[in-house]
Amino acid sequence: MDQLTITQLKQHAGDSPVTASIDVQLQSCITKTTKSGKPYLELVLADSIDQFTLKIWENLPQFKLAQELPAESFLRLAGDWTQNQYGLDAQRWDFRPLTESEIADLLTGDPETSAQQKKDWKAILELTGSISDPRLNTLCKLFIEKHGLHFQRTAAARKNHHARRGGLVEHVAQMMRSAKAISGVYTDLNSDLLIAGVLFHDCGKMWENTYPETGFAQPYDLQGEMLGHIPLGIDLCGKLWAEMMQNTPESWNDLYPLNEDVRIHLLHLIASHHGTYEFGSPTLPRTPEAIALHYIDNLDAKYEMFKQAYNAAPELAPGIQQKQFPLPANLVTPLAVFPPLEDSPVLKEENAKEKPVLEDKPAEAKKPSVPETEKKEVEAPELEDELQAQPFTGELF
Repeated sequence: MDQLTITQLKQHAGDSPVTASIDVQLQSCITKTTKSGKPYLELVLADSIDQFTLKIWENLPQFKLAQELPAESFLRLAGDWTQNQYGLDAQRWDFRPLTESEIADLLTGDPETSAQQKKDWKAILELTGSISDPRLNTLCKLFIEKHGLHFQRTAAARKNHHARRGGLVEHVAQMMRSAKAISGVYTDLNSDLLIAGVLFHDCGKMWENTYPETGFAQPYDLQGEMLGHIPLGIDLCGKLWAEMMQNTPESWNDLYPLNEDVRIHLLHLIASHHGTYEFGSPTLPRTPEAIALHYIDNLDAKYEMFKQAYNAAPELAPGIQQKQFPLPANLVTPLAVFPPLEDSPVLKEENAKEKPVLEDKPAEAKKPSVPETEKKEVEAPELEDELQAQPFTGELF
């Protein structure tokens, strides 16, 4: 029986059953009721990079056993897996607790994802370290010093995009790369402000979508539930700014833009990054940096949703996959990238053809050089002879 991750299982399962086992941690187990009044269980199961929901009906032997599972249990599920528009489902399956060594292996996470997150964290440190404005540079360093470890184990969301341990690091690093690139095109943008805004825009999710030091189950936090990540992010950034300003050099009072202007512009990026009131922003984007941050955030989130959907969505027809929430329509396979000119197969084929070799012509014998005075004497009679050979037309020349 193949041992797969959740993502691999989503990629392989379809209408035909796939026999496999997966190691997961129980995030939640909720008892719900069908329209006819029959109870069933809804389990949310996660590993280091993905999660899914599994329903257990009352008539299955696993129903009672699952009800008795301790919170955040580590489990191995094995059976025949299918996938439809509602997600993964299992037939002829069972589960057991993981051993201590199996738990340790699971907690190490997916090697590829772990390597990517280390690379992304390094990019965050480099890009924030390159900020020229001493106030924004110092503020970012203070945030990383105080909250860096917590930040590195936070997800960007509970579902939809980057919903995994460390997902916020991936999201923020890619947004910073995009912000840097866009600032090179729209050169009037304040690149320092934009990079700092990317770092802080979702920092409130450390209370909304965080993970414990070990494990893949996102707990719920009262502050995250009652306030949400935007007000929490504004509050955290404001407190760090106040702490920083208590130990600033007097020369900062002479800097332009003014300290207070920098502070309020940064807080505005956090407050407005959802873009609209109906999506939770207490204010609308009112500066070029604010609108840029909003669209950079939205682009990276949507791009990640497409990547996940291509891996998980059932195929409806060749090149067409079923719509995945919250994307707006069925998925179509993207157009392949045309290779660069130097990698073009046609060009390579043409270059591989033998070029015709030009045969060396025998060197012509050089005529002996004639002095200029002699040339005139020789050329003149030839011209005179030529004129005499032509019939007279009445015109001299």
